[in-house]
Amino acid sequence: MAGNALKDKSLMFAVRCVNLYKLLCDERKEFVLSKQMLRSGTSIGANISEALCAESNKDFIHKLHIAYKEANETQYWFEVMLKSNIINDIEYTSINYQQ
Repeated sequence: MAGNALKDKSLMFAVRCVNLYKLLCDERKEFVLSKQMLRSGTSIGANISEALCAESNKDFIHKLHIAYKEANETQYWFEVMLKSNIINDIEYTSINYQQ
C-alpha cells in the first residue's frame, strides 16, 4: 500500500521537532518554549492521522483545519525562539524549511 505524503511529511516533521526539543532541553536548558513547540509540532501529524479516519467529509475538513492551526502555532514558537536567541538563523531555517 502506498504511503500518504502528507502523513509521511508530518511524521518526519514531528521527529524533527522532537529532536529540536531534546537539543534545547539538553544543551540549552530551555524547557518552556520548547515544550510548547513540541506539543504543537507533534499535534500536526496526529490530527492528520485522525483526519484520514474521519467519519465524514465535514469531520475530515475539521481535523485538517486543526492540523493547519497547529502548524501555524508551531511557526509562531519557532519565530519566538529565533527572536529571543534560543535558536539561531541556521537552526530556524533548517526546521522552518518548507518544501
